[in-house]
Amino acid sequence: MTLRNCTKLLVSAGVMTLIVESALAQQPVVQPAQSQSAEQMQQDLADCQTIAGQSTGATPTQAPAQPQGGGRVRGAAKGALAGAAGAEVRGQQYGAHDKLSDDVKQEYRQNEAKSAAAAGAAVGAAKQRQQRRQQSQAQEHQADAATNAHNQAYKSCLMGRGYSVQ
Repeated sequence: MTLRNCTKLLVSAGVMTLIVESALAQQPVVQPAQSQSAEQMQQDLADCQTIAGQSTGATPTQAPAQPQGGGRVRGAAKGALAGAAGAEVRGQQYGAHDKLSDDVKQEYRQNEAKSAAAAGAAVGAAKQRQQRRQQSQAQEHQADAATNAHNQAYKSCLMGRGYSVQ
């Protein structure tokens, strides 16, 4: 297992732990208001969890989607293409360009493509980080809204079955 895979595994485990802890922390306090038995209460709690999940399409323990990767590679590829094309155009602007050997022209295009690929990789990585931050913020907002809707449906179900929910 590589260091990168190990790091991803640890981060995923940490995220799941936080999600479960926050879900457990948000569980309401439920008390029977109509002398329900412990067995009946457990059954009603499970039923209401299921009903709330079905009605809202969300559960408090859903894991966030994994962000898309490959920003550096896409940026490098775009940069290399742009660099090679730019080198060819700049070379055509000079009359001496036609007198150069094909090897020299090729080397110039390759050097320009390498430089542009490095710049493209940096830009692609920056864009990918920005997209991940924005995606993370959007997922957090959606998760909060989904959790609130789920909890409200859960509480309503329990209150409808005669429980006091705080």
